[in-house]
Formats: sequence, structure tokens, C-alpha cells
Amino acid sequence: MAEAAEPIPERPALGLSQAAELLGSYCFVERRLFELTGAWSVEVDRPGVAVQLDRVSQQHAWHAELWAERLPVLAGVEPASLVRPQGALGPLLDSLAACESAVERLAGLYRCVLPRLVVSYGRHQRRAVPATDAPVMRALRLVRADELAAWQVGEAQLESLIDTAEAAELAAATLGRLEAGLAAGGVGVGLIPWPGQKT
Repeated sequence: MAEAAEPIPERPALGLSQAAELLGSYCFVERRLFELTGAWSVEVDRPGVAVQLDRVSQQHAWHAELWAERLPVLAGVEPASLVRPQGALGPLLDSLAACESAVERLAGLYRCVLPRLVVSYGRHQRRAVPATDAPVMRALRLVRADELAAWQVGEAQLESLIDTAEAAELAAATLGRLEAGLAAGGVGVGLIPWPGQKT
């Protein structure tokens, strides 16, 4: 007689305040990326890069709306107040905004920020509880697919800009600076700490 399989332990759902913290950070980062990529799209002198930055800017705006619509309703809390950065996220995006050249901007976006954001979204997908998180899970699938596609195109465009040793060094230095800031902030894996994660 075969033994019954052990039941798979259920994952605990996030509390409302924890979900609000996480989704508020998602909304914050997507809004900030909308602003940055939109501004960069009119400043870059490569038409293909400009078109892609404009495209991803609109995607980030839509992603921010998705997260804003999914913020939990908390008694006595204004939803807009939930849209804020956690830990090192604010300084990281400020550092990205301070980048001046296309190589620096694309290296920061496509070799640091987007890869880490994809990791954060993937972690949330794995830890989400279908019974309580179905709307968030749908949004995660859509948003993560967009980010992965943008990352591939952006990385290819960055590689086309790295046509000298100096450009390669600039891209590496930008990545090193941003990653060092995240390490100093104790971010660990991903871009946005999981609620309750020690940093």
C-alpha cells in the first residue's frame, strides 16, 4: 500500500501593511522609471534608442497604474502616501538620474535596475498566494514579461554603444557605482526587499 504524500505547506499571505509597502515600492520605482526614460528619450541622439526609451517609458507608466490600482485599502491611510521607496531604492534612482551619457544611463538601467527589478517581481510571483493574491499575480505576469523584453532590447542597444575601451570602462564604472550603493544599503537580492527581510 502506497503511503500518502505529505501535504505541501501553504505559503503565508502577506499582511495588508506588508503588501502595501511592497506594492507602493513597485509603484514608486515604475513611476520614477517612467519619468527618467521619458526624459532620456528626447535627449539621446540615436533614433533607435530614443524610440525604445519612449516605448519603455509608456510601459513604466502603465505598470505604475497597475500597482496603484492594487494598493490595499488601509483605514486612515491615504493611498498616495504608500507610494514611496524602501531603503536604498531612492538613492539608487537618484544616482541613475544623475548619469549624463547614454552609455551610463543604459548601463545603469539595463545592467542594474531592470535585472534586479525582474528578480524582485519573480520572487513575488513565487511567494504569492493564489487564494488572496490573484489580481497581483496577474499584474506580476504582465509587468515581468514587459520588463524582460525591454531588458533584452536595451542590453542589445547598450552593447551597440560600447564601441570603445573607454565606453566599456564607463559602463563598468556605472554598474560598479550603483551596485556598491545597493550593497551599502543592504539590499541583498533583487531591487526591493521582501517585507520583513533583514537588510
